Amino acid sequence: MAYMSEEGYQQLVAELKHLEAVERPKIVSAIAEARDKGDLSENAEYDAAKEAQGLLEMKIAQLKATISDAKIIDVSKLNADTVQILTKVELKNVKTGMKMAYTIVAESEANLKLGKISVNTPIAQGLLGKKIGDVAEITIPQGKISLEITNISF
Repeated sequence: MAYMSEEGYQQLVAELKHLEAVERPKIVSAIAEARDKGDLSENAEYDAAKEAQGLLEMKIAQLKATISDAKIIDVSKLNADTVQILTKVELKNVKTGMKMAYTIVAESEANLKLGKISVNTPIAQGLLGKKIGDVAEITIPQGKISLEITNISF
């Protein structure tokens, strides 16, 4: 089961519709065009188009599986007392004093550039269940870091 926001769910549905309605017909057209060029045993365009079709169909199947397993979380029923999925957490690195903020989201919604980290990352796992003022000791690939939770919101 994949927990996600309504926004993340709608993005996945839109991506699936795009792949099925736009990308799939493009690949079918490319295969037909390559097939018209003759001998399929030595036709690199045909092989490339068939491979692209296979990758697209695999991505469509993965999206369908994620969508069917999705559990949309109603943010209005959550509280900001502890860190949980869909909360925005403001942190301070105890050692360096550097401040940062992350929103903890489902794997499919993660985007570090937007400050959204997957609930499955070591940082998110170390923060889950903590409260404002708590210091989380988190093991990351570079070693251990201590992060103080300064605020929790939605």
